[in-house]
Amino acid sequence: MASILRIIVQRLALGVLTLFVVSIVIFAAVNMLPGDFAQAILGQGATPEAVAAIREDLGLDKPPVTRYFEWLGGAVRGDLGNSFAQANFASFVGTDGASTMGSVAAQIGPRFANTMFLAGVTAMIAVPFAIILGLLAALYRNSLFDRAANIFTLSSISSPEFFLAYVLILFLAVLNPILPSLSNIYADMAFSERLEKTLLPALTLTLVVTAHMMRMTRAAIINLLASPYIEMARLKGMSPARVIVKHALPNALAPIINVIALNLAYLITGVVVVEVVFVYPGIGQLFVDSVKIRDIPVVQACCLIFASAYILLNLTADILSIISNPRLRHPK
Repeated sequence: MASILRIIVQRLALGVLTLFVVSIVIFAAVNMLPGDFAQAILGQGATPEAVAAIREDLGLDKPPVTRYFEWLGGAVRGDLGNSFAQANFASFVGTDGASTMGSVAAQIGPRFANTMFLAGVTAMIAVPFAIILGLLAALYRNSLFDRAANIFTLSSISSPEFFLAYVLILFLAVLNPILPSLSNIYADMAFSERLEKTLLPALTLTLVVTAHMMRMTRAAIINLLASPYIEMARLKGMSPARVIVKHALPNALAPIINVIALNLAYLITGVVVVEVVFVYPGIGQLFVDSVKIRDIPVVQACCLIFASAYILLNLTADILSIISNPRLRHPK
């Protein structure tokens, strides 16, 4: 038990260090984006004095190192800063609660919840489907079913997300109006209606992530079928399906957990294209809109959330792999 706790603490410390390095990369990359928010908000006729005044008001005149540590310190405390665009609008209309209205956290919160809902629906469809498909492909390996499953999954993962999205829109929303083509959800929407409007982007993401999980499940199971304990189970007269589910699958969990966690991380960090195609009000759509208007605090916060989710899910996969594999738990 002590060894497991030590490994978990080491992984968490490594994750914090990785996130710190990533935050430096995010800050540097975002601030290297072409264009200037102050210039964009004032237009082409802006005077240098007016641009300088807005930059001073937003803190853009400070040295980059100072701005980075102010942003990092606020992020550690849970304060992601104020949106340039929202705070500017609040100041124009004379709102006393400009800081609340322009809060990045308040702006991202509902969008992130929408993205998590989309990721959850996709995971509930994709994970069981991919594992069952991988088990069947391993059970009937080199058969027509195995080849068809491999062709289908490789075709889906090789196709761009926007292409799959438009194909599904064509067949499920235009030619056969089963599902809505636009996912215009809102806060007080009923769960059934929200689920219906989320289903088409969820199916698109399912086609994208199924191949990795299915092929890893298939490969891990087939790799174990030549093991002595599998041969012994067969000699005892167990059916092939029971051998795979009861003996092979539990010992193949480590690589399967890894690939599932990586794909779940993708569902949070890689939804930008899908959200834009379906006009889904998630964090990916907010990220694209904020890049267009050079809203630096929102862009930085979105990137930090993407990086944190990816690192956290990778750490979770690493820890679960260690716990599920005695050889990793007790290395020699």
